[in-house]
Amino acid sequence: MKFYFAPLEGITVHVYRNVHHGMFGGMDKYFTPFISPTSNHNFKSREKRDILPEHNQGIPVVPQILTNRADEFLYTAERLAEYGYQEINLNLGCPSGTVVSKGRGAGFLARLGELNRFLEEIYSHAPVPLSIKTRIGVESGEEFQQILDIYNQYPVHELTIHPRVQKDFYKNRPDWEVFAEALAASKNPVCYNGDINTLEDYHRFCERFPSVERIMIGRGLIANPGLVREIRTGQETEWQEIVDFAGKLYENYREIMPDNPVLFKMKEVWSYMSERYSEAGRLWKRIKKIKKLSDYEKVIRITAQD
Repeated sequence: MKFYFAPLEGITVHVYRNVHHGMFGGMDKYFTPFISPTSNHNFKSREKRDILPEHNQGIPVVPQILTNRADEFLYTAERLAEYGYQEINLNLGCPSGTVVSKGRGAGFLARLGELNRFLEEIYSHAPVPLSIKTRIGVESGEEFQQILDIYNQYPVHELTIHPRVQKDFYKNRPDWEVFAEALAASKNPVCYNGDINTLEDYHRFCERFPSVERIMIGRGLIANPGLVREIRTGQETEWQEIVDFAGKLYENYREIMPDNPVLFKMKEVWSYMSERYSEAGRLWKRIKKIKKLSDYEKVIRITAQD
């Protein structure tokens, strides 16, 4: 089985990837949070920091692009290829209202004629192989048959299917019936994404879909950064590893960010980990009330001493 780390906006940036790769490893690919091309074709400063090769040394990284304009996609793809990236991912899955309202991400799935013309253009001129991360529709999973018919016209390097519709956001259960139909009908390699949060979730999925060889995990890995190691080796993530992981993240964020952004980043990470570990849940009750980084440091010091 190949394991991919899904992109989570604001969390899985190069700092997080480096710390995770150094401590836990085991990932076959890390996907970057989406790059949203601009009309002047320049990377935003945070996007450029995230994809610079020197910030991702020794890490298998795949940049992701979010756009509905072929010219913007191709220009950005050329720049990424110049940096040495050998695969680029197209985001057709983001369910955010602001993204969807502009016809991007999962919102592009409501415009199949435009989507087909877009894919024809980018697959005709792409400098490297292109993969796709997709939802199964906007309103209903019944939409995916037509969407898949379009994907099947192109040499999609890998098709990652998150079997929810845009309107689901991250609620309701992934639709495994639609995924099963897509797995049988896809002419391209398929990767699964959606609610693999524990070892039990993984085994349940594999029992249902033994032929799947690629899984992308997002929120489950943020909650338990050692999840893939646990799946591969059976070694559970110890609480002290979580404390050490958060400590290294904090140190690395402090090197490049002011106090307030660092505190916000750490709160985001702890909010996810609190869902998996009772110790983190108790710690999170204190951290979420903190307004100053110095107070965060005090709480973490007390935790380390305990």
